Amino acid sequence: MNRAAAQAWLDAYVAAWQSYDEADIRSLFAEDIAYRYHPYDDPIVGWDAVVASWLGESDSDASSTRDAPGTYSAHYAPVAVDDDVVVATGTSSYREAPDGPIVRTYHNCFVMRFNNEGRCREFTEYYIQATRISS
Repeated sequence: MNRAAAQAWLDAYVAAWQSYDEADIRSLFAEDIAYRYHPYDDPIVGWDAVVASWLGESDSDASSTRDAPGTYSAHYAPVAVDDDVVVATGTSSYREAPDGPIVRTYHNCFVMRFNNEGRCREFTEYYIQATRISS
């Protein structure tokens, strides 16, 4: 894995999250992916489980909820690439309506391990919601 390949993967990750296309989601991950939304979670393991989780179709407590089209945007970039390990940071923003104001922003850190085909085989997310300071 190199920095350019890591950035391409992160861009594809954002596109897959926006499209919820099953093939796009699967293309990101190794078949035996271990995926964690939080570092303390037991991993969601395997393509089928990760796809179901992303699509909000899983019974797991760790599942995501599906964002309405046009309400999610994000940009992530690699900050460290070491052989098969990538650490990336960025922000995710959410709107209640596609043209509405941003209502939530998160600062994200992803720790990922890739296989030889450039598919992620371990994914752990760390995030914190941005807070606004009012004067």
